[in-house]
Amino acid sequence: MSYIISGIQQLGVGNTNVQETFAWYRKAFGTDIKIFEEAAMAELMLPYTDQKPHARHAILALSMNGGGGFEIWQYTSRLAQNAQFTIQLGDIGIFAGKIKSYDIQASYNHLKQFGAKLLTEITLSPDNRKHFYIHDLWGNTYEVIEEKKSWYMKKNYSTGGVLGAIIGVKDIDKSLPLYKNVLGFDLVINDTTAVFTDWNGVDGASKKCRRVILRNSKQREGSFGPLLGDNEIELIQALDYSPKKIFENRLWGDCGFIHLCFDIKNMSALQLACEKTGQPFTVDGGAGFEMGEAAGHFTYIEDADGTLIEFVETKKLPVIKKIGWYLDLKKRDPKKALPNFILKALQFSRVKD
Repeated sequence: MSYIISGIQQLGVGNTNVQETFAWYRKAFGTDIKIFEEAAMAELMLPYTDQKPHARHAILALSMNGGGGFEIWQYTSRLAQNAQFTIQLGDIGIFAGKIKSYDIQASYNHLKQFGAKLLTEITLSPDNRKHFYIHDLWGNTYEVIEEKKSWYMKKNYSTGGVLGAIIGVKDIDKSLPLYKNVLGFDLVINDTTAVFTDWNGVDGASKKCRRVILRNSKQREGSFGPLLGDNEIELIQALDYSPKKIFENRLWGDCGFIHLCFDIKNMSALQLACEKTGQPFTVDGGAGFEMGEAAGHFTYIEDADGTLIEFVETKKLPVIKKIGWYLDLKKRDPKKALPNFILKALQFSRVKD
């Protein structure tokens, strides 16, 4: 059997206050379903933590409207470090998260009233969708963009979770094989080179860039396919600027976007595909890894420029923790989505003020 990518499970966000960050995201975007929370030692990411284990506190939060979640990650054994320069469009790594919206004006009004730093007005993307950009409370950049399909619910918030990410690369043509052939972003929505006016207000907007927007053409399968939904990757290549590496001289888990994580099935088949494309696993957490109430198998690769991509094959999921309802996913048909009553039961993990 080949591997299955069910969608973006989460965008990892390093910060210095996990509780404050979780509170901000759940009120800003509606990612208020707490899948797990755990304080423990991070012992398996040694290639990216200076060969030293570190204590950390992490929360995984999702939106019932659909889309990927956030893995909110804080060092507790050291103080997470910020980049020592202003991160700009074209810099190498994850520059921004993409948040989907089914009512862009309502999302704009909510975030403005909430106090988010609005970087732009509502404008049109290169493929003529309405969108705008903001900073979160730590200065991380987000694009909020209209999404007409791929919603699990439309409730409480006009936004869903993570639709995708904007990633700076040195050479788009060298980056495409991984994103198109392995990760399934085989549909080119737009490929344009220009100085883009819809970026005005975002750091680095005056630069000439090549900008490629990718989507998945095949409907997502697997246990969480309907909840995670379709995804989008936007690759940015600066053409008149020597880009910096966003995580240069910093550790994984420091402040900013630390990885993009995909929910998958059949890790061994995925490993072969990654190796064939020239991106072998750099971290393998093993099939028995536990994180809080959840369990599974996680691995990491680097894209062509060293940006970290995580894969998680979920084995156990807490559905309703209060009554001890945990789902064993090892025995399920890997292509079949979980029944709606199980996915909707995740609402019982909602955190309310």
